[in-house]
Amino acid sequence: MGEIMVAFHASALDGVARNPALPTPLLLRLLAFDGGADGPPRHALQRAGLPEPAIAVILAHPDPGARTDFAMSGRAEPAQRARLVDDSAPEVRAALAYGPEYHERRTTVAPLPDHVCARLLDDPDASVRSALLDSPHLSASFVATLATHHDPAARRRAATVWKTLTPGGRSTLLADPDPGVRQAAATAECRRDARITAALLRDPDSAAEALRHGLLHRADAERWFAERTHLDALAENPSLPTDLVEQLAVDPDEAVRLAVSLRPELDEPQRMSIDFTVDALDRGNVGWVRDGLADPDVLRRAATSAHPLLRRAAAQSPHLPPDLLRLLACTEDPLVEALLSMHHPDTPEEVLMRVYARLGGTFSAWMAETHPRFPREGLAARFADHPDGDHRRLAVRDPAATPALIERLSHDPTTWTRQAAAGDPRLPLHRLREALHTPELASSAGANPALPAYEMAAVLDRAGLSA
Repeated sequence: MGEIMVAFHASALDGVARNPALPTPLLLRLLAFDGGADGPPRHALQRAGLPEPAIAVILAHPDPGARTDFAMSGRAEPAQRARLVDDSAPEVRAALAYGPEYHERRTTVAPLPDHVCARLLDDPDASVRSALLDSPHLSASFVATLATHHDPAARRRAATVWKTLTPGGRSTLLADPDPGVRQAAATAECRRDARITAALLRDPDSAAEALRHGLLHRADAERWFAERTHLDALAENPSLPTDLVEQLAVDPDEAVRLAVSLRPELDEPQRMSIDFTVDALDRGNVGWVRDGLADPDVLRRAATSAHPLLRRAAAQSPHLPPDLLRLLACTEDPLVEALLSMHHPDTPEEVLMRVYARLGGTFSAWMAETHPRFPREGLAARFADHPDGDHRRLAVRDPAATPALIERLSHDPTTWTRQAAAGDPRLPLHRLREALHTPELASSAGANPALPAYEMAAVLDRAGLSA
């Protein structure tokens, strides 16, 4: 079989693996495929709602790569993935320990049960233990239990949930025999202890972080101010004396002035009297706003500010009340609009459409498919004959689009528009069959829920998957 035909069959097979109407017997046949180096398609292994027979096939699959893909599925229940905790392959257990690499922006990944995490942390293979400690999906309650773990790396991770620890747990980490653990603990505790901050300032590796967050003696603040070292970090420090803040507000370094302009204690006239410049692509990573994305008072201060970075930081909250959402939607800042569309479920339709038109590409496609407020009705009349292919693709979303229009769009000059039409169940069957045999449309057609089961079976036959 030539390389082109192999690629074509793999594309169609990938589509069938994603097809929500795939019958369970064909799914089991697909999952049982050993496929040499490739194994079953990842989309089959990471489908939502896999039935128990399918999970059993995956857990017993001879290819570790197949089990690894399931271990990292963001759609599987944690208890289902946890059944790989005793897998024979360390790479599978490491994948389970780390968890999904990617998850939808509007969802979170549920952590593995604590007792499973505890077993993975004591795994005989170092790669498994390391993967667990690097995982972004651990519960804070589990991480807090690591304060007394025998592994120093685990105790260092415990310091990342400092506020969750008991006073005794904090004291234990501050006196830990491992210097790395002690430094991690001191970096967390320095926010309320000037003596610890002073000690961290003596270490070049920890000085910048201590200057940014630690409780400062005035003498230390003045010394670092005079030396002009890590001045932008110093400008963020919450305990910095007011007179030093005022001097840094007119510092010749633009980064320093910008850092001062974002301090939470400033009122709006003070903030906007500072000469600062904001990059058009700066998303607004402002710590006190980021930590208060569910706090109504923080959101109101940030969203009503004239400071672009505060507005952008507020736009990343899904908890904005309606009046602040409307206010930010009218700021005429493209980045604010993009951030609202990513994070807020009630972003106005007109904002979503502006972002779609402005950005295009995969982001706009993702937004159109996943945002609950993205419009559907009326798109066919508005965009079926639009000069831009990305907009013509929107016509496929319209519930009123006719089969004739869907078929027409399946021949569109723009590939993405053709693919959208090929995946739509209103596409006439004769054209769906043609699309299934067209290289750039095979994957979309394979995923079309209107594709008959016998056509799906034929795709598996052509790909060499025995019944």
